[in-house]
Amino acid sequence: MKLAIAWESLNAGFCPGLAASHPSEARQWHDGVVTSTHQTATATLHTNRGDIKIALFGNHAPKTVENFVGLADGSKEYSTENASGAKTGPFYDGAVFHRVIDGFMIQGGDPTGTGRGGPGYQFGDEFHPELQFDRSYLLAMANAGPGTNGSQFFITTGPTPHLNRRHTIFGEVLDDESRKVVDAISSTAVDRSDRPVEPVVINSITIS
Repeated sequence: MKLAIAWESLNAGFCPGLAASHPSEARQWHDGVVTSTHQTATATLHTNRGDIKIALFGNHAPKTVENFVGLADGSKEYSTENASGAKTGPFYDGAVFHRVIDGFMIQGGDPTGTGRGGPGYQFGDEFHPELQFDRSYLLAMANAGPGTNGSQFFITTGPTPHLNRRHTIFGEVLDDESRKVVDAISSTAVDRSDRPVEPVVINSITIS
């Protein structure tokens, strides 16, 4: 089953004033770096286009963050092959961002690179009222419907309010340099299936 994020209703659901009308008191910027009371850990995605540092919201999406961290560092068991062809070790190393839609999101986390892969299990959604799709650079889970989260994730590159209560938000890109990397990936050339012409590879993920 292919995991996708609804794109067809993006324009209809977009409200230019939404982000301004929902300020987050728990989130502030200092010298180009976001600080959030939600943050419990930092994930750094080391890609062939540069590093992306992400604040993980373990207090608001504990199951999702635990799953992501466990797959990233290889401490969580899974039954399918990772991008290296093994069934142990870091799950995301060598996976690609297989779906990129400029102004919407960049999607990765599938070791097969097809949009159909995952870790061999699924788990439930975690929706928190303080986390809304009102801005770019949010990290969230891709799914094929309620309760079908696995390993695939996406980073938004625009407000996507139609995704509220459909996809679990569990992090946010931390700094200007990381956002530039996300923007560069978002604007990369893609084919008719929204797959980057030149592979965008997650070489590894470190957790701190």
